[in-house]
Amino acid sequence: MQWRDQGTLIEIVPPKEFSFRECLVFLGRSNQEVLHRIQNQQLFKLVKIMNELILLKIGWKNHRMTIEFPMGEPTWLIKEEVVHYICNWFDLERDLSGFYEMASKDTVLQSLITKYDGLRIIGIPDLFEALTWAIMGQQINLSFAYTLKKRFVEHFGEKIDIEGDTFWLYPTFEAIALLEVDALRKLQFTTRKAEYVIGTARAIATGKLSKQLLIELDAELQQEVLVNIKGIGPWTAHYVMMKCLLTQSAFPMTDVGLHLALKAQLGLDVKPDLDEIKKMASNWSGWEAYATFYLWRSLYE
Repeated sequence: MQWRDQGTLIEIVPPKEFSFRECLVFLGRSNQEVLHRIQNQQLFKLVKIMNELILLKIGWKNHRMTIEFPMGEPTWLIKEEVVHYICNWFDLERDLSGFYEMASKDTVLQSLITKYDGLRIIGIPDLFEALTWAIMGQQINLSFAYTLKKRFVEHFGEKIDIEGDTFWLYPTFEAIALLEVDALRKLQFTTRKAEYVIGTARAIATGKLSKQLLIELDAELQQEVLVNIKGIGPWTAHYVMMKCLLTQSAFPMTDVGLHLALKAQLGLDVKPDLDEIKKMASNWSGWEAYATFYLWRSLYE
């Protein structure tokens, strides 16, 4: 990925198929989001790199993604890690030409790639965050999932205050591994969700689970390892494979949002069943994650 160090500013040269505006639409889908903020078409995100808190101000100018550092210019090594983080978060190193070629001939996806041209999967680079956010969202509506996430972050995450604004980091697995279930029950987590979140933190803390371990496996083995963690079923595994590991064949086929999007795109009276979805997806081989993400995007009109 090409990037330029301009002192207090980094410029990243994105791939041809990239739309910062479309990515902001997806990131702005909930006003309950606590981990990033969008103001005047600029994205603010707090990260921790080399044990330093770094606030990123991400914008778009002259066909370049710009990253400023409101807390002061960091070292070159930190800037390098910031670029790596941004590339991972926005999946910038993916060549999407194959996806667009496939989708241009697909009945379901054809109109979506025109409407959302340049949209890339917005990932969750941290494995613990991806897993526990997926666990929080199990069997509840999205609004309450965001409520749980906000409480979780504000009780156990790290923060900075700058000019009257507060920016948060997601809690670390090390901190959550030390908790007991009652600490999360007080935030309205069910007992099972509390157990799953704490159990996931302990699995990572003990080395039973790691992002590095997972990305070295093929998709089938990734799913096998993930579903062996208590509280992680096939949907959660594929969501994490898609959003954190950036596995392109990940396909959360039972996802309600996916079903609703397909129903709307095809003008159906009822949601398609799994056999119908499998048939539709037969053309998407190797691009199931992107097909799903574009269908999700269609829900935010």
